[in-house]
Formats: sequence, C-alpha cells, structure tokens
Amino acid sequence: MKNKIGKIAALMLCLMMFIGVVPAAAASSYGTYTYSQDGFGVASPDAYTPEQTVDYKYMGISTALKNPADLETDELGNVYIADSGNNRILVLDRYYKYKFAIRAFTNSNGIPDTLTNPMGVYVGNGYIYVADTDNKRIVVFDRDDGSYVRTFEEPKADVFDANSVYRPIALAVDSAGSMYVVSSSTYQGIIALNPDGSFQCFIGAQKVTISAWEKLWKSFQTDEQKEKAEQFVSTEFNNITIDHRGFIYVTTSSINANSQQSATMSNTADFSPVKKLNVSGDDIMKRTGFFGFGEVNILRKSTNSTAPVGTSVIVDIALGPQNTWSIIDSKRSKIFTYDEYGDLLFIFGDKGTQLGNIRSLNAITYQGDKILLLDMASGAFTVFDRTEYGDILLAAIENQNNRKYDKAKEDWETILQRNNNFDAAYIGIGKALYRTGKWTESMEYFEAAYETDSWSDAYKMYRKELISKIIYIIPIVVIVIVFAYKKFFGYAAKVNKAVAISGKKRTFWQEILYANHLIFHPFDGFWDLKHEKRGSVRGAIFYIVFTIITFTYQSAGSGYIFNPSGRSPSILTQIISVTVPLALWVVGNWCLTTLMEGEGSLKDIFIATSYALAPMPLLLIPATVFSNFVTANEAALVTLLESLAFIWAGLLIFTGTMVTHDYSLVKNFVTCLGTIVAMVFIMFLALLFTTLLTNVIGFITAIVTEISFRV
Repeated sequence: MKNKIGKIAALMLCLMMFIGVVPAAAASSYGTYTYSQDGFGVASPDAYTPEQTVDYKYMGISTALKNPADLETDELGNVYIADSGNNRILVLDRYYKYKFAIRAFTNSNGIPDTLTNPMGVYVGNGYIYVADTDNKRIVVFDRDDGSYVRTFEEPKADVFDANSVYRPIALAVDSAGSMYVVSSSTYQGIIALNPDGSFQCFIGAQKVTISAWEKLWKSFQTDEQKEKAEQFVSTEFNNITIDHRGFIYVTTSSINANSQQSATMSNTADFSPVKKLNVSGDDIMKRTGFFGFGEVNILRKSTNSTAPVGTSVIVDIALGPQNTWSIIDSKRSKIFTYDEYGDLLFIFGDKGTQLGNIRSLNAITYQGDKILLLDMASGAFTVFDRTEYGDILLAAIENQNNRKYDKAKEDWETILQRNNNFDAAYIGIGKALYRTGKWTESMEYFEAAYETDSWSDAYKMYRKELISKIIYIIPIVVIVIVFAYKKFFGYAAKVNKAVAISGKKRTFWQEILYANHLIFHPFDGFWDLKHEKRGSVRGAIFYIVFTIITFTYQSAGSGYIFNPSGRSPSILTQIISVTVPLALWVVGNWCLTTLMEGEGSLKDIFIATSYALAPMPLLLIPATVFSNFVTANEAALVTLLESLAFIWAGLLIFTGTMVTHDYSLVKNFVTCLGTIVAMVFIMFLALLFTTLLTNVIGFITAIVTEISFRV
C-alpha cells in the first residue's frame, strides 16, 4: 500500500513539474476582438485558430519561395501562388502538396517564353489567369495541367494617359470572361477588358483629395502655371476580386492618411480603402456598421519603434462564405472580417514569429472553412481553421440569409452566451423577432446594439399597431394642443396690449409675456424693450434659465433615433454652453459699439440678447417631444424645427443689435462680424491669463515647497 502511495505521489510530482514547461506556442499568439460603439476593442472568442504553416519543404519542392505576391484557391481546394521572385506560378493540391509549376511555356507564336515577376493570379472559368507584371500582359493557362492557352497584351486606347505605364499586378474575371485589371501605375481606375482582351473602359476611379488652400491657389493660377503645376490624380488600386454576382471588390493603400481615417471613423464611401463596384463603377458597398473598414484605434505617433503607427494599409481582400469578406492590414498583420452589410464580425492576427503571427502579410484567400494567409517575408503561408464559435456564427448568418429566423435566433443566442459584447448577435435576434411580429422585443435588442435603422423599422410597425388602437384619441389630443396654444398666444397678446396703454409699472409676469410680442414683431418689440422698458434684467435672466432648462431637457429627453446611447451632458455643461457664449457676445458687442457710436448700454445689450433667445424654448421643447414619436425617415422634421429655432434666435439677435444701437443694416452687419472677432479675442485673452496665472501659482508653490524643505 505504501509503495502504491509513493508511486502516485511521484507521478503527481512529475506532472506538476511538466505543467510549467508547456511550450509558449501553446498560448494564443494573438487576440480576437471587435469594436464597441465608442471605438474601444472588445474581446471576442476566436473565430479562427492557426493550424499549420506551409513552407516549400512541406510543399515538396526544392526551391524556397521568393517574395510571393498573391494567393488563390479554386472550388476544389487547389492552391495557386504567384511566386514573383522566382518568376513562376505554383499549383498545390488541397493538402498543400506540389502539383505543378508554370514558368516557361511556348507562346502562340511558337516561341519559348517565360513569366517575369508575376504579381497576380486569378482562377476561374477553368483557366489560370496570370498578371505577368514586368512583361505587361495577362497570360492564360489551363487549370488542369498548366498548359498555355493565350496571351492578352497591353490594351490600346486613346483614353490612356500618355505617361501611363501598363503594369498589371492583380486581376479578376467574371463568368462571361471579361477581365478587370489593376495596373500599379494607372490612376484612371480599374481597366475593364472584353473577353478578347480589347479595352472596354475604366471603372471606379478614386476621389481626388484637394485641400481648400490648393483649390484657392489654383483659382489664381494662369493657364501656363496650371500646366506646369503638379497634377491632382486619382489614387491607384492595389488588389481586386469578384463575386458570383459580378460585383467587384477593390482595395487601395494610397489614400491620404487623414482622409482615410476620417472615412473610417465616419463610415463613409469617399476615401474608403475598400469599395464594392458594379459594372458601371459605382460603389454599392453597404456600410451599416459603427465604423468603416480597417483599424479604428490608431496611434498617431509612438516612441516604440515596433508599434504600428497610422492608418491601416489594406493590401488584399477575400470573399468568404455567406457573403462575408475579409481584408488584411499589412502594417499590423491583422485580418478584418465583415458581413455583406459592412458590420464587423471579428478581427484577429498580429505580427511575430509564433504560429499564427505573420511578419509581412500580403495576401489572403478562403479554402472552404479555412483561411490561408501569405507571408512574403518567410515565403510561406499559414492555414487557419474555423472554430466552433466561427461555425455557429456562419450558421447564424446562413439561416438569417435563408430566412430561417427561428434557427438564426437560436444561433445568435448561443453566440451571446459566449460573447455578450457581440452587437451583430443582438441585431440578428432583433431581426428574427421583427420577422415574427414581436416589435417591442425586437426594439430592445436593436437598442442594445445601437442599431437605429432597424429599430426605426420595428418602431414604425409598433406605432402603426398602437395608432390603430387609439385612432379616436389622436384628433382630440391634437385639437386640445392647438386650442391651448391659441388661447395662450391670445392671452399673451391681450396682456401686452393692455400693458402698452396702462402706463403702470410692469409685473414680472408681464415682462415675461412681452417676449411673445417681440419674437413676432422684432423692430417694434426691441424699440419698446429699450425705450418703453417693457423688459427687465430679471426677465432676461428668466429666458436664460429657461433656455438652459430647454437644452437640458433636449439632451435628456430626445427620442432614441436622436440619442441611441442615452447619454446627455451634465447640467453644468448646459449652463456653460449658454452663459459663456452669451456673456462673450454681450461684452464683445458692448466693447465694439462703444467705439462705433452705439446707443445701447451694456444692460440694454444684455436684455435684448436674452429676450432674443425666446424662440428656443418655443420650438425646441415641442421638437424634443416630437422626436420620441418619429422614425428615422421622419427625423428631418425634428431637425428642421431645431434649425428654425436657432435661425429665428439668430435673426432676433441681429435685429435687436440693430435697433438697440440705432444702426443701419450694413453697419449692423459689420458690427456683428466684429463682435464675433471680439469674442475670439476675449477667449484668447482669457486663455492667456489663465495660463499665466497657472504658471505663477506653480512657481509660488514650488518656492514655498523648497523653503519648507530647507527650513
């Protein structure tokens, strides 16, 4: 018995010793994540994990790959590599074993020929299409045995720029045989070729980035200067692929960094590094995600020389199952995967030497449920296998695409159990509930994912259902509101008329009601406000406070469409946002009009400006209430009311300034512009004074601290 116990103890001791020496490669070499609405990375389960790295030895060849540029697969799982440094195309079977290579061939003229720096390969229609870059041509081979088929030489057309050089680096071919070629030095867009190789047209030219200063400077240039000046040309694409419907996906890495990051943060098509083009060259990419494509959290600068700085460098795109697609960022060796609506599914990958890390990522392709990533630096590719989580994710998308909403809902719920931060799952469940007529439940899930468009659709149906139940109450409510408004304005007009002829001292209530006359009759209103003392400082303070309360209510009480996050500024922020601009305007205007023969005192300016804010509560409060009952398509009505409130108040301030100082229209316009300049100058002085005061306090504190130590 003792011997058995001793043996068991010895075995456990050995196991404990080995636990600490598990190879480092067993740990994950990267993290998988998505982005929250605020742009912060949110951890996610791995959708793909590295399986193996395939180098030339594993392939069964004797020569290492040299600067491989492209990677493709076919429906049988065969792998095609553009080994540009060795001037060949490698063809592997589905198990990554060597089948044959294409390097030398006999062309259609019966002359021995070779590939030179082939940088792109595409497989389709039973053929292998090779972008023979340095030979400026497209060469076609048979997919089964690699035998030569034909050559498409450089296309000729008058529309080509005289200085352009045809260097095909990537291509895609549709089911009809039309070719779409990316040329590295062609800035006019994708070159579309007919099946016979003749030029068809350019499609999808990128938008040109021209600063406001450059536009202004160009307007003053002579024709001769314009000819000599640097030309603004469209940025070129760097890769391309095509789906089964004939839509073309293209990538670029030469967009202005600031323009690209702005497009990523605002999720707009202009200056996006990824586009989906139809045959006319129009970008039809759906962009319903929070952000655009590529890295969101970027470093502008870093003291760490190894840390990637700046925007993503997108160099390739691959189409996955269920209309998903992936792009690669060569700067960070990351893979970004999206669904057909542009919603982010997951991000993974990193630079390094561990299994799963890529030193110089430059190509991606799908092979069934696997992803292959090409590393130019090592001359090998890494195989990533889809995980169970990835399988469930794809199953959910498939069921949703096939309108099997009950099954899709189950899949999305399973995903949420593993990743409760995944917005696409909330959206998927919301859509499934929407399809079954459960409007309020679907709205809750859409709210969790900040999906305003889908929420709006569900709310529209819920509102329609609700209105059908209370259809008889709505006219009564509308009549009551209209009647109340009419009675109030009638009462206010009656009071203002009585006060005008009474000659008695005005009460606080009468001073407040005077704004009802002023906003509709500004010239008479501001004249009486100053000369007849129809308003007062206390009335002005009332409208300032009322405006602050209005803004506070607007920020906290706006409908979901206008405030999906439910966040609102603090009351202190609202106070500052109203009082500081008001104070700057009053002081700036008083300082300026004192020098320009203005007749208004500081008190007059303050009262007139404050009373001019009266349209704010009048329109913003109803607009805020209304915002809780509109859909996304109707939101423009609320925005119109809000804009009208600011325009109305602005016109009243302008008119009040003119009447208060007895200025002409032109002089008042100049004065208002000068007041804005004065506001900026006052802010500059305040900032300068604050900075100096901070430095003085810091200096005194340092002296006191030093003396205390010495004493």
